Amino acid sequence: MLLWLANYLAQYHQGFVVVQYLTLRAIFSVLTALIVGFMVAPVMIQKLREYQVGQAIREDGPESHLKKSGTPTMGGGLMIVAIVLSTLLWADLTNRFVWVTMGVLVLFGAVGWIDDWRIVVEKNPRGLPARWKYFWQSGGAFAAALILYFTAQSPAETQLIVPFFKNVAINLGFFYVILTYFVITGASNAVNLTDGLDGLAIMPTVMVAGALGVFAYVSGHVQFAEYLHIPHVAGSGELVVIAAAICGAGLGFLWFNAYPAQVFMGDVGSLSLGAVLGVMAVIVRQEIVFFIMSGVFVMETLSVMIQVASFKLRGKRVFRMAPIHHHFELKGWPEPKIIVRFWLITVILVLIGLATLKLR
Repeated sequence: MLLWLANYLAQYHQGFVVVQYLTLRAIFSVLTALIVGFMVAPVMIQKLREYQVGQAIREDGPESHLKKSGTPTMGGGLMIVAIVLSTLLWADLTNRFVWVTMGVLVLFGAVGWIDDWRIVVEKNPRGLPARWKYFWQSGGAFAAALILYFTAQSPAETQLIVPFFKNVAINLGFFYVILTYFVITGASNAVNLTDGLDGLAIMPTVMVAGALGVFAYVSGHVQFAEYLHIPHVAGSGELVVIAAAICGAGLGFLWFNAYPAQVFMGDVGSLSLGAVLGVMAVIVRQEIVFFIMSGVFVMETLSVMIQVASFKLRGKRVFRMAPIHHHFELKGWPEPKIIVRFWLITVILVLIGLATLKLR
């Protein structure tokens, strides 16, 4: 929106040309989302308390979590508003990738919002039935995959890029749609499973989003993409603005979500943020690198799968409780220690992911 306005005003004053620079718009996007979070969050938390929109705590979970009962939740809605507003202000709204990404954010956010609403407001412990939650997640993921597939403008947009190799690219054909579906839904549910401790999910989300913003910038730049031997995806650079908005909104939310949390993001935040990370990874053709950088999310998901499979097949549990962050809690690790260590793991994995830009 402001890019269009700046382009119009540039014919009267050359100073407005600076707004065309992607890096500047990314900085403004971070600051806009961050300011929105800081300004609106206190009011939102107060309103959530007034309407008693509080988190319900599982009785079979760690005892330390019982004191968190009643903490305002559904705070992820604020992040969605901040991200959408910042994107509308600073992104190129003629870019197809912007609209696909925003569509995924809003749709998955709506699914999470309905689930949260039914649990905390309607006091329905089941929330949105799993089959319906999965149905709408699948619909949104397939829709995004089909749009990206049929609007692809070059073969590189549907190839699977293998990191650490210069010229290894697998032509996926229509299997691209299947891969995209699993990346988006898998990322959405993985972040949702990770969101179990104060600030545990949001900081890895911010770090991975920032790294994907770097990949978006270089893949959208012809010279950089050629130099780094990665596919050039025309228009993908605009995802830098969205990645920056996620970072700004996430950091603003972390101010209130850090231990001890004043507000939780709820499914409205975790499902939507995870899905957006997934679709961004697909657009910049870095699904394998995304898998590496999201190691904490992957670990949390695998711990649940292993726990369920072990209990069904052997009647025994591998972990004291799943997801795995609860296992460490029951071993006596203080909550802040678990959170910071998982953050540090993400830092290492994100650096490994970024290293693939040169190690080819």
